[in-house]
Amino acid sequence: MDRRDLVRVSKQMSLALRHRPDRFGLALDRAGWVPAADLLAALRITRADLDAVVAGNDKQRFAVARGTDGVDRIRANQGHSVTVELGLAPATPPDRLFHGTSDGVLRAIRVEGLRRGRRHHVHLSPDVATAQRVGARRGGTVVILTVAAAAMAENGFVFYRSDNGVWLTDAVPPAYLSG
Repeated sequence: MDRRDLVRVSKQMSLALRHRPDRFGLALDRAGWVPAADLLAALRITRADLDAVVAGNDKQRFAVARGTDGVDRIRANQGHSVTVELGLAPATPPDRLFHGTSDGVLRAIRVEGLRRGRRHHVHLSPDVATAQRVGARRGGTVVILTVAAAAMAENGFVFYRSDNGVWLTDAVPPAYLSG
């Protein structure tokens, strides 16, 4: 599978596992898992295709695990716009986290802060390099914002860390942003 095919299948998997499982005839369980065989059939891909996307995704968007029933399951690690309970425990964030975005939305962020929109949480990166990659997806000039995460936590904001190292919170008010 070449790079373009990997990207295409990854986008289909994201749509199916994060936003529109119904469009593919899939039913996610409460935690967002679906039998891998169901996803393979819905997307008309092979297990080798699925494994290549999971292994090759630099952001580790997907997790595969064997259930207690012996069935392989897959889910998106975060970023859902459908209701799921990822089972994440609150975690103490580092002093600073980062958010990559485009200069086109910077004015609104400075006024409103970071909001989750249709997703469950705001996504924050543990390092500038990851935030740079995330921000580059949006087009335009990439802007890296620094989030005063420790200060937010001290003021009662709750943070979670997903299995792939992405930090999640409900919102980041503008007072906690710099950059």
